[in-house]
Amino acid sequence: MKIALLTEAELNSVIAHEISELFGQLSPQKQPLPIAQVVHVDNPIHLAYAEAGGRIIGMASLCTYRVLSGYKGWIEDVVVHADARGKGAGKQLIQKLLEVARDKKLTEILLFTETHRKPAIQLYHNLGFTRKNSEPYSFKPY
Repeated sequence: MKIALLTEAELNSVIAHEISELFGQLSPQKQPLPIAQVVHVDNPIHLAYAEAGGRIIGMASLCTYRVLSGYKGWIEDVVVHADARGKGAGKQLIQKLLEVARDKKLTEILLFTETHRKPAIQLYHNLGFTRKNSEPYSFKPY
């Protein structure tokens, strides 16, 4: 299994299609943005992917931002293909993003997962994430 960061230069229609399909497994009710708008030089994101057998079987993204309370990261869109789960791809993807976070000297990394995703929650705990005493809120202006 190969774990790498996707660059804008590597992006092609096959990769875009595979990432879109993966996102569909994570959030079938949502329409993803075109990957070219996400993996773009102007967007502070690092998209890690897992490749096996010549196809992308997992992905996770780390968005970075600076606020008064520090230089932070937010992990989003973590998904491993249903056929490849339980084989360590999710752990390796998160570890890759944690390497990026250390290299960038981030002060905190946040992530959100739904409460029914028990294997993901266990993975995050095993990697050292702890639950915050705060609750997420959402506002959709459109």
